[in-house]
Amino acid sequence: MAPVLELRGITKRFPGVLANDHINLTVEKGEIHALLGENGAGKTTLMNILYGLYHPDEGEILVNGNKAAIKSPIDAIKAGVGMVHQHFMLVPVFTVTENVMLGEEFTKYGGVLDRNKAAQKVQEISDKYNLNIDPNAFIKDMPVGLQQRVEIIKLLFREANILIMDEPTAVLTPQEVTELFKIMQTLIDQGKSIIFITHKLGEVLECANKITVIRSGKVVGTTDPKTASMNELATMMVGREVKLEVDKADQKVGDIVLDVHDLKVLDPRGSIAIDGINFEVRAGEVLGIAGVQGNGQTELVRSLTGLLTPIDGSVTLSGHNITHSNPRQITELGSAHIPEDRQKDGLVLSLPISDNLVLNTYYLKPYSKGIWLDQKVIIESGEKLVKSFDIRTPSVFTPASSLSGGNQQKIIVAREFSRPIKLLIASQPTRGLDVGSIEYIHKRLLAKRDEGCAVLLVSTELDEVMQLSDRIAVLYRGKIIAIVDGKSASKEQLGLLMAGISHETEKLSN
Repeated sequence: MAPVLELRGITKRFPGVLANDHINLTVEKGEIHALLGENGAGKTTLMNILYGLYHPDEGEILVNGNKAAIKSPIDAIKAGVGMVHQHFMLVPVFTVTENVMLGEEFTKYGGVLDRNKAAQKVQEISDKYNLNIDPNAFIKDMPVGLQQRVEIIKLLFREANILIMDEPTAVLTPQEVTELFKIMQTLIDQGKSIIFITHKLGEVLECANKITVIRSGKVVGTTDPKTASMNELATMMVGREVKLEVDKADQKVGDIVLDVHDLKVLDPRGSIAIDGINFEVRAGEVLGIAGVQGNGQTELVRSLTGLLTPIDGSVTLSGHNITHSNPRQITELGSAHIPEDRQKDGLVLSLPISDNLVLNTYYLKPYSKGIWLDQKVIIESGEKLVKSFDIRTPSVFTPASSLSGGNQQKIIVAREFSRPIKLLIASQPTRGLDVGSIEYIHKRLLAKRDEGCAVLLVSTELDEVMQLSDRIAVLYRGKIIAIVDGKSASKEQLGLLMAGISHETEKLSN
């Protein structure tokens, strides 16, 4: 029997970049095939070709042994290929059924939408694959784990047999990840095939039947998860040995640096995003903020960095009230910020690296000479930082936009760490980075902690929070529902807290 999918010699070139270099990939029926690789390795390009968003310069795609001409997502769906994107494509004010039938509407007499018929099919799919979805529920009322199941139903509704899942666990709690893996197993038991794209090596080993690793646009190997290890996979991805475990020195705690009291913050729609929270961060400690994305993390960080003004409460930095201060004032008091969106809030992409490295100090000596900038000093400083922080670039004159995500993040880290700081606010510091870049960022964060800096780490990556944090605060619907010791915290305990289940909640329900 022919494989359900074959990619033969897929090659894709962009100006100055060979994104895919004669890639071969075979997926069998009823198989979870994991695709691993660094940022820029070519995974996304390859999947975009399979889904019809890009067209290959060379090579061919075979579905069930037959050559498939996939020139658009419509062609992909007709060939039985569907994609669950990392960022869900759902209309919040629509019901499950209305979202699922968009573009595939059922109609009855007079062209009227037949919602009942569509809802019946949605229910049948939900029952068959144990998805437990109410066809009449509104998306806006559903947690992210259930919304993801709706995305899966959308593909099954269109009779997709090959499902591409792009970073499917990025926004899930540990319990939701476990449920997703059960659903994936049900799908392959029913004869579906899954291409699973992730950077979480432990998850790959847990759920995949086969693993293919791509590096620099080429397949470097396909391995069996039963015999592979995380260290072996990391080495294949990066091309060198990577240390996955974090070495954390004993804590030397100092005075309170950041003190947050009864803080209330609104989101852009005017709703309460942060609802009267209290916490402090001391010198020489990492306080991790854990939680599923969308529980107030963005608004919290923006209020602490002067980008958003709280409606109530207070924030002090080393004894200075910064509740209503602007970003420059907070920066000058010794605060550093790694923003969650490096391209939107951390860099000016069109500017060269040298200029991006002085975005928050350009007006100070030695970079400023009053009414003009000393470009010679800025360039010399930039060259030193590029070398010190291992920023991979042809020169400091290269625009930030042309660098990989990992190197863009290193620019921000270099800029923020190249001056004396008392507080580091790191929001999603390794989002979208490969294992090599993650290793580097983690070392730098802990080095700052060991130097006596107070570190507030905000991350949806639970493994990251657990490895780096001395204490962990769990944020749920704008409230801190628990602060636990980093050494004794378990993934199961934190996962329940992230879902809003605390000891108090359990007591009330019993």
